[in-house]
Amino acid sequence: MNDWLLALPDWLEAGQAAVLVTVVRTDGSTPREAGASMLVGHADSRDSIGGGHLEWLATSAAREMQVTGDMPRLMRFALGASLGQCCGGVVWLLLERIDPQQAGHWRTRAAAVTTGQTLQRRLASGDAASGWTLSAAQPDELPRFRHDGEHWAFEQQVAASRFPVRLFGAGHVGEAIARALAPLGAQISWMDGRDGAFPAELPPGVTAIASDTPTAEVRSAPPGSYFLVMTHSHSLDFELCEAIFARRDFAYFGLIGSATKRATFAHRLLARGLDPQRLTELTCPIGIAGIRSKHPAAIAAAVAAQLLQVKEAREEGPHDATLAHPNPLLARQFMEA
Repeated sequence: MNDWLLALPDWLEAGQAAVLVTVVRTDGSTPREAGASMLVGHADSRDSIGGGHLEWLATSAAREMQVTGDMPRLMRFALGASLGQCCGGVVWLLLERIDPQQAGHWRTRAAAVTTGQTLQRRLASGDAASGWTLSAAQPDELPRFRHDGEHWAFEQQVAASRFPVRLFGAGHVGEAIARALAPLGAQISWMDGRDGAFPAELPPGVTAIASDTPTAEVRSAPPGSYFLVMTHSHSLDFELCEAIFARRDFAYFGLIGSATKRATFAHRLLARGLDPQRLTELTCPIGIAGIRSKHPAAIAAAVAAQLLQVKEAREEGPHDATLAHPNPLLARQFMEA
């Protein structure tokens, strides 16, 4: 989920006004897309609109708005040499101050988005503040911005990430993967049944679940989930494999281990009646090719990159047979073999 939405209620409850900076339009090459947002506080910020001098100028303008309490403001930036950025495109930013009196409303909104609702935003020139409404419908539109030279209007939908990760195992690699995926918008449910397995502090977007019934967590995961299995027990890993293969709606299934572990598990799964074609849905070893290091952070980087590849391929749509597969990259390798 957006870090800014998680942070905003806490900031407001602490008596701190904040300014929401949103990219409403882009022309040409730009560092972030329309809809990207950054929350600016007195001394801190959450999320990013692309970094560099553009973000520095936006942060300065936002902190000035915190003091002046101005109406929502539209700003246009050409990303050329004058900004020290070579993208060459144009970015339109919308700045809106949010006051501490709104803390209760934002606590409700953040909780609703966390549980799957969509937050819809509408703001037009002359409005004192955005209109925010909650909907049970899934987001179905890109941000919309209209500007006729004098008047403008902006509409946006804010929703939880469509990147649900179910991570089984709270060892060193599991922790490194949780920390690598959290900034990428993943909603991570991190499972382990051992006492004291989880670190004291978790990144935003990570929920630790001390579960004695991990296979039940597999069954309750939403469609399109990304499963990662790396528990302390090979027998538990196999139980989770069976539970995951009982589903046909997951986006990705990764099992930590060697090619030997894959072969052993594949033999047992086939003996229990698994369709051989479905073995292409199992990624083991995990992570993109070419990274040989076994350091937890290196494994996490390779796995995060692989999940992003699969996620983006799925979002592009089924332009060919491999993209319709739960693991399109692995499917392509299988079909070309």
